[in-house]
Amino acid sequence: MTDFYHTDLFSYVVLPLMIVLARISDVTVGTLRIVMVSKGQKHIAPLLGFFEVIIWLVTMSKIIQNIDNWVAYVAYGAGFAAGNYIGLIIEEKLAVGIVHLQIITRTNADNLIAKLKAKGYGITYHDAYGANEKVAVIYSIIKRVDINEVIETIRTYNPNAFYSIEEVKFVSRGVDSTARSIESWRKSK
Repeated sequence: MTDFYHTDLFSYVVLPLMIVLARISDVTVGTLRIVMVSKGQKHIAPLLGFFEVIIWLVTMSKIIQNIDNWVAYVAYGAGFAAGNYIGLIIEEKLAVGIVHLQIITRTNADNLIAKLKAKGYGITYHDAYGANEKVAVIYSIIKRVDINEVIETIRTYNPNAFYSIEEVKFVSRGVDSTARSIESWRKSK
């Protein structure tokens, strides 16, 4: 009886499948680690890095043991590509951190401002001048998990408003008197 590890089935199907799954795992973890580093999550990032490197080392040892197997190389590349994609999807679903929201509107922003305040978002706003007309500029720091709710509110109360969202690494203080306060978010970390 032939050793299973030296069969064509193992070399060209099972091994490449294991390599793809391992690369998906380590690159997904690596993508999440990079996101955690960028968000200042100094306790989670090293732990993710540990698992990322262990998985990578095991995978590379299998590649070296099968250095003449071109299918393993293709599997390695496919796992890398899929791992990046899956890691970004998971990061998007986790919605970790906070963002800076800027809204610019040409129409009266009073209803939008009132609704955002009523939902507990801290708002700063002022009148400004755009290229051709007077505009209102609204700023807020919100949890990433709340982005969809805020965008829906903007679309409902001021559908033609321009808005941009930027990542925020650190906030020193937030709104004090609301359930959605950044300060309460920071204390819960």
